[in-house]
Amino acid sequence: MLKTSPLYSEHLKLGAKIGSFAGWQVPLFYTSILAEHKHCRKKAALFDISHMGELVFQGDIKASGIEKAVTPCLEEIPLGRSRYGFILNQAGGVVDDLLVFKIKSDQLLFVVNASSEAIDYKILKEIISQGELKNISAQTAKIDLQGPLAKEILKRVLSFSRDISYFSFVEFGFKEEKILISRTGYTGELGYEIFLPNRLAPFIWRQFIACDKVKPAGFGARDILRLEMGYNLAGNELTDTITPLQAGLAKFINFKKDFIGKSALLEQKDKGVEKTQVAFVAESRKIPRPGYKIYSAGKRIGKVTSGTYSPLLSAGIGIGYIGAKYKKSNYPIYLEDNKQNKFEVQIVDLPFYKKGSIKGSGLKLVT
Repeated sequence: MLKTSPLYSEHLKLGAKIGSFAGWQVPLFYTSILAEHKHCRKKAALFDISHMGELVFQGDIKASGIEKAVTPCLEEIPLGRSRYGFILNQAGGVVDDLLVFKIKSDQLLFVVNASSEAIDYKILKEIISQGELKNISAQTAKIDLQGPLAKEILKRVLSFSRDISYFSFVEFGFKEEKILISRTGYTGELGYEIFLPNRLAPFIWRQFIACDKVKPAGFGARDILRLEMGYNLAGNELTDTITPLQAGLAKFINFKKDFIGKSALLEQKDKGVEKTQVAFVAESRKIPRPGYKIYSAGKRIGKVTSGTYSPLLSAGIGIGYIGAKYKKSNYPIYLEDNKQNKFEVQIVDLPFYKKGSIKGSGLKLVT
């Protein structure tokens, strides 16, 4: 059976179109995908991301051996900060990507993908030699407020006025409960990810929705927003046969420490990658779909992993993998759909959308 978040009834009340994702029933859209996308870019959108997994480690980080499970150096993360990284297999392939939050010197919060939650927990549990690992996913809801007005809306709704720098977080007391507010997101806009107990989620959701500058947004808009920024999606751009080096994410690997898959990555680093990630814009409104073949000079050189229509570029955009030598050559490429229709695309640098408010202070809320 598909899982539902503690906000499921709220989505039904708002008339959401429900679909499935990673074993969950989730809102795809409420009014229209494009309208929700625009509202996030211009004002602020509210997302239910309660499907994500949360794992808490308590204990001596160095003595536990948990460092070996992930690519960022856990001991080096400052208190109140988070870092992005990976759990890898022995071949260097991505089992999952994640965020790690340093709650205390001996307490970490791992935020993982729903599709990999169980296997991530198993890997961490088997690696640690001491300390305690708890899976609190079933008790934890997650609401994301994203958009250039997010800071002012957060202040208005939760009376939360503290400044939080990018990739920082604070724990905040609310109605005798503790919630965690993180300055992170998946849209390219100024935003906050709010982790809270299930019982508080409906109340806080309704408080945000009551604000006239906020609109709920579903997974359809979220996918366009993340792809316009060139953010990778687990299961598409990141799989157990794709390494972070092939995905162009070497900066999230700390090679000074030991971790599962390190030797494979060092070998790949030495020899060079055979395939590499590439981003492209279609010379039309045609959408590149996952699985479409990528060609150059009549030769198949790769495939599309994600694609959508970008309202901001008025064109189809996508990400895929091609042979590394073809990216270096700057040869023109084209795509072939499932009906063998061909259309031209142009390789571009990421992000597709470069005007997001993600690292800014946002706009002032006009009342």
